[in-house]
Amino acid sequence: MKKFQIPAVPPTTNKCIRFPNNIIEEVEQAIEGKQCTFTAFVVEAVRVALENLKEENE
Repeated sequence: MKKFQIPAVPPTTNKCIRFPNNIIEEVEQAIEGKQCTFTAFVVEAVRVALENLKEENE
């Protein structure tokens, strides 16, 4: 059995960025009814984009 460990929350920094209104609307539609925040969606999208860039550069 896997041992339970309390997850560590990574440190965060508040960044103010501007999104085109149509992108905001699309993200909000994508997460509607799901247990996901706008921030969590954007963070995951950026994480995937960074991984894709790393793979392309290798």
